[in-house]
Amino acid sequence: MIIAVTARRRKSKEILVDIFGGECVICGYNKCIQALQFHHKDASKKEFGLFEDGSTRSIKRLAAEAEKCILVCANCHAEIHADLLSINTSG
Repeated sequence: MIIAVTARRRKSKEILVDIFGGECVICGYNKCIQALQFHHKDASKKEFGLFEDGSTRSIKRLAAEAEKCILVCANCHAEIHADLLSINTSG
């Protein structure tokens, strides 16, 4: 069961990363899919975190939530949350 959930989450992330361009919209990083993350542009519109808590939502529902996000690498994501990067001017 755990293996199946992990495989499904991995495949769902691969699909969404591909749909969203496959690279960080800020710096272009694309070497490791595990380092790519979805950052909600407006936290007040966030219904759920993508790929958190063993999420097994449908790809349709995940894609709808991902539309509220930008695809960034872990480093750029951390810098956004530290107010070192602004998504308004960075992409």
